[in-house]
Amino acid sequence: MLTPRHGAILKLLEDKGALSVTALAETLDVSTETLRRDVRALADAGAVVRVHGAVGLAGQMGEAPFHRRMRENAGPKQAIARALAAQIADGDSLMLDTGTTTSFVARELLNHRRLTVVTNSSDIARTLATVNGNRVFMAGGELRGDSGASLGASALGFIRSFAVQHAIISAGAVDASGVMDYDLQEAEFARAVLACGARRVVVTDATKFGRRGFIRVSGFEALDMILTDAAPPADVAAALSQAGTHVQLAAAQHNGQ
Repeated sequence: MLTPRHGAILKLLEDKGALSVTALAETLDVSTETLRRDVRALADAGAVVRVHGAVGLAGQMGEAPFHRRMRENAGPKQAIARALAAQIADGDSLMLDTGTTTSFVARELLNHRRLTVVTNSSDIARTLATVNGNRVFMAGGELRGDSGASLGASALGFIRSFAVQHAIISAGAVDASGVMDYDLQEAEFARAVLACGARRVVVTDATKFGRRGFIRVSGFEALDMILTDAAPPADVAAALSQAGTHVQLAAAQHNGQ
């Protein structure tokens, strides 16, 4: 039977993504023992999944559905995308993984011409194909219903035949150990994207800092730049500095600009 506290747990996971038992207990002002009993009941009912000490909604694993995520933090994501688009010239080649921030990047590239774009995102492919002389290569494979992303062995094999100027990935989580994600296939694809680029960039809004995903994508030493909207926490900033990874902050967009 669903209790009010069970409902509160599900609402927190829906709003914030995967959280630790300790964080949930502190937020709800209950003991960790009580919270574990609640989580056990929700897991038995199939509502949540427990992985590596964290709790996430079943089927989401720390991330809300794609279209909802496009609305979350839209202003910072657009500023990040605009800053990155300014660094890409007409005629450049780039590879983009699926993600809300990379989808914003695609929209900011609509005025560019003769781009060569490789992606596994049907949203990005649809945005940039057939306009301004662009060439768009869409990876094949199983198409995810929630994100419109093509993933799996076919998609990985396809993109590995390309070498591009800009390899651009989004991030599910960023902590001092590097870039992480909540989905194994998405993490594998992002890792493969980085290997295809002369310049390797992560675009992420600052809400992802301090989160710890379940699957490692890359250490900072494999990245040239992280483009975000606010300075990372001290431990993440120190790790980025030690790795020699440049951090660029996107300027806030103002009306009329």
